Amino acid sequence: MNIFLVLAFLFFIGSLFGWCLEVVYRRFFSGANPERKWINPGFLTGPYLPLYGFSLCALYLLAHIKVTFISNAILQKIVLFILMAVVVTIIEYIAGIIFIKRMKIKLWDYDNQWGNIQGVICPKYSFFWAVLSAIYYFLIHPNILKSLFWLSNHLAFSFVMGFFYGVFVLDFWYSMNITSRIKKFAIENDIVVRYEMLKESIREKNEEQKEKRKFIFAFRSETIPFAESLKNYFEKEEGILAEAKKNIQDKIKKTVEKADRK
Repeated sequence: MNIFLVLAFLFFIGSLFGWCLEVVYRRFFSGANPERKWINPGFLTGPYLPLYGFSLCALYLLAHIKVTFISNAILQKIVLFILMAVVVTIIEYIAGIIFIKRMKIKLWDYDNQWGNIQGVICPKYSFFWAVLSAIYYFLIHPNILKSLFWLSNHLAFSFVMGFFYGVFVLDFWYSMNITSRIKKFAIENDIVVRYEMLKESIREKNEEQKEKRKFIFAFRSETIPFAESLKNYFEKEEGILAEAKKNIQDKIKKTVEKADRK
């Protein structure tokens, strides 16, 4: 089968199921969501995460690599899964840095995670990528071509694929318009906007205005203009930074006082 069709299918499946995985993780397991609310992840509006789509395509290509320089079959698989995790982590890093450098937006924030690099990647989530790589290799990869041949014989699937990419392009255009406005605001205020915090700030203001929480259109508000939502976020961010600075100063002061008593 044409490799382009295979990768198009994998991008579709990876983006969709990656979104579902993130929704479940943020709802039930994420420490950044103590209220256990349903959160629409990613910078797009619809139910897809391109990062997972690109990652699944990479896993498919890497799964064909034979680690022949290692004789032990178990070690071969371990090395392969490590390689997969490294490649996906690189994809994650590139995506995160592009948005930070080009759009002044931090899509996710690992600043509080041990061993993180620029708050974009960290060992914890690289380990999760390795686990997901193993799951993919044993449970999904062997059945991909069979599924594709079956689905290619059903016109309904072709319609679903075409509909997905049509909506995806429109959604990408809509979301990029929003990010361009955020970028302009970030440049004017010399900051990098933390995307998830901005969405949370808008949710909080909507709840204060007794608006219904929006799962899909997280940046839309019936009563608060988007420019004002950005301003509210900036004030919240400044408050957090001021509090963090005060805590650091207090710790330094206590350390100095303790040293003086000795």
